Amino acid sequence: MFGLIFATVSSKKLQLPANAATCRALVRALLAWFAAHARDLPWRRTRDPYAIWVSEIMLQQTQVKTVIPYWERWLRSLPNIQSLADAPPQTIHKLWEGLGYYTRVRNMQKAAQQIVAEHRGQFPDAFDSILALPGIGRYTAGAIASIAFNQPAPILDGNVIRVLTRLFGISGNPKDKVTNAKLWQLSEQLVTISFQTTAADTCSQLNQSLMELGALICTPKQPKCLACPVRSNCVAYRTGRTDEFPALAPRTAPTARLFAAFIIQNRHRYLVQQRPSGIVNAHLWEFPNFEFPTAPGASDLNHAAETLFGQAPQSTRPLCTVKHTITRYRITLTAFHAALPNAAPRAKTKSRWCTLAEMQKLPFPSAHQKILKHLAQITVPA
Repeated sequence: MFGLIFATVSSKKLQLPANAATCRALVRALLAWFAAHARDLPWRRTRDPYAIWVSEIMLQQTQVKTVIPYWERWLRSLPNIQSLADAPPQTIHKLWEGLGYYTRVRNMQKAAQQIVAEHRGQFPDAFDSILALPGIGRYTAGAIASIAFNQPAPILDGNVIRVLTRLFGISGNPKDKVTNAKLWQLSEQLVTISFQTTAADTCSQLNQSLMELGALICTPKQPKCLACPVRSNCVAYRTGRTDEFPALAPRTAPTARLFAAFIIQNRHRYLVQQRPSGIVNAHLWEFPNFEFPTAPGASDLNHAAETLFGQAPQSTRPLCTVKHTITRYRITLTAFHAALPNAAPRAKTKSRWCTLAEMQKLPFPSAHQKILKHLAQITVPA
C-alpha cells in the first residue's frame, strides 16, 4: 500500500533492540497520554503534508511559540506548493525574516519546484521520495511520512533522543554511529508497534507523543518525572540518573565576534547592501559593516570605512548596540552614524539607497532588523 515507506519496514524483518512486551506497554501509555495532553497547535489540525512540512522546517532550531505566527502568516501568503514554487525570493526571505538559518527557506523553494516538476505539484507520500527533496533529512522525512500519511517511519530529534536514552538507559553519545543507529532502531520499533494497532492515525500520534513528551515532561533540566506516563518503565527514573542522559559531548565554548555597521544617510535614504550567495544570511539585506578583532576606536572605524567606501568619515557617532547569537558565536554589533557625503559601496556589492519604508519591505538578518527598528524610532540628522 505504501510502496517505499521505509526500507527496514518494507524489506526485512525488524530486529527488536528492546523487549517487545515493554515496548507495547510504552506505546499504549504514550498514545493515551498524548490523546489527553497534546497541545492544540495549528499544524496538528490538518493532514495537509505541505502545511506539516512547513511546520517541521520552521521548528528546526526554533521554539514552538515563535513558530506559530510565522507558520500562520506563511500559509496565508503561500497556501500551497505551487505558490511557494513561484514566489519571488524576496517574498520568501521576508516571510522567513527573524527565523534565521535562511538556507532552510531556500531549500524549501527548491523542494517545491522539484515537487511541481516531478510530482505534478502533489506532495509525494513515499518516504524515499520525501527524503530526496532538498533540505529534507531522515528525521523530517519520517515526521512528514508519519504525521501526514500515518506511515510507520521513525523519527529522531533532540526531544526523542532525550526520551529514548532515559527510557532505555542508553549511555553512549547519541551522535556516535553505533548509539545513533540503536536509537533509530528503537524509534522504529515503537512506531511499527503503533502501526499494528487498529486505532486510526497511530503512527502520527505515537511519533508526536515522543516529541511532545520531550518538550513538556522529559525536559533537559528538571524533568517532570512524576507526571510522566511511562516513568515505571524508565531506566533513568528508576535509577535516579535522569541528569546523565543523553550523554552528549561538552558544548564548544562560545566565540565572541565584534562588528560595526555604518549607517549612512543621504537626505531621507540610507545605504544598504545585499549579502551574496554562498554565505550565512545569503540574499538578505544589511547595513555596510566590518568585523574587528577588538572593540574599535576612531582610527579603526576610519580604516574600516576606507576599506568599504574608499574614504574616511567626517564624523561618527554610535546609534545602538545589538547583541545577537548565531550557533556558537556571540555577536556584538554596534551601529554608527557615519558622515560620508560621497559614499559609494564596493564595486562587487549589490547595494541601493532606500527610505525607511522601502527598507521595511526588504528581508534583513535579525541583528540588522533591530538596527532598522531603532532607526524607525528616531530622527537621524543628515
